[in-house]
Amino acid sequence: MDRPILALTMGDPVGVGPEILVMALSEASVYEVCRPLVLGDLTALARAKDCLSPELTLNPVSGPEQGRYQPGTLDLLPLSHLPEADLVPGHPSAAGSAAMVSYILTAMDLALKGKVAGLVTGPISKMALKMAGYAYPGHTELLREKTGAAEAAMMLAGGRFRVVLATTHLPLKEVSCHLSREGLIRLFALTCRSLKNDFGIAQPRLGVAALNPHASEGGLFGSEEMETIIPAVLEAHDQGLPVSGPFPADTLFWRHSQGEFDAVCAMYHDQGLIPLKLLHFMDAVNVTLGLPIIRTSVDHGTAYDLAGTGKAHPGSLKAAIRLAAEIARRRFGGQG
Repeated sequence: MDRPILALTMGDPVGVGPEILVMALSEASVYEVCRPLVLGDLTALARAKDCLSPELTLNPVSGPEQGRYQPGTLDLLPLSHLPEADLVPGHPSAAGSAAMVSYILTAMDLALKGKVAGLVTGPISKMALKMAGYAYPGHTELLREKTGAAEAAMMLAGGRFRVVLATTHLPLKEVSCHLSREGLIRLFALTCRSLKNDFGIAQPRLGVAALNPHASEGGLFGSEEMETIIPAVLEAHDQGLPVSGPFPADTLFWRHSQGEFDAVCAMYHDQGLIPLKLLHFMDAVNVTLGLPIIRTSVDHGTAYDLAGTGKAHPGSLKAAIRLAAEIARRRFGGQG
């Protein structure tokens, strides 16, 4: 497990996924930490390679065991060979969207069978998922259902700055009714287990963000803290979980950046992602907690407006590859 095999899914073939894959895999340092196998479209990857790194060799394979996994070679499991009409940059098609989903499901199956150590997923869009006939908000929900996981959560990680989300893609007005004491306790426990097992933190410290300004000032600005969040934190304490809060978000994230906590539990999407992306816009990683397989991802979308320009930045993908390799070594190689 010095260099675990990782399945890298292309994402939407008309997004920036093919380009950032070529950029990332053009760097020899990636091959020092893993053996990357791309799952995607032959034409799309070849086109990106020819434009960005023509010196690379494309090596189509029929399974992970056939990869060369050496610098200068892009090992590809070609699950589609789309016509040019379905590969117009920035313009998703039904065929391309269906292929996009096939990359994810095949990579998931390889991981469940132990053929690869984990997944690193490229950017997809909800629009493309819908075009393919899947009504999921994103990867997290799709992978949770298809793997049969009892629970799953989204963590965004940038170095030592980590945020786990109590709710994800919801209208802001619906956040409160999706918070529950039981759900938060399960999330606290799941996050602490992951910090120990996947991030190698022996004694994790989890800070909990309040939902309302000033943690509601004793109920002046809302009731969610008194009715839901504080009872969840107290019960978590009774279960021996190292959880503190809820704290006003405007100070909690600064405290986390100073090293007081190993992760923060945010109550809603933008509460957690605004500070994370302010500090780690180019190298943040999306990690799915709770799955029976390892899954990391880029922390950005398909960027259809940049597709085909060569201007996309591969920083998040490279960070996602490195983090997946680290987690694989801890899970399977006994390395802390």
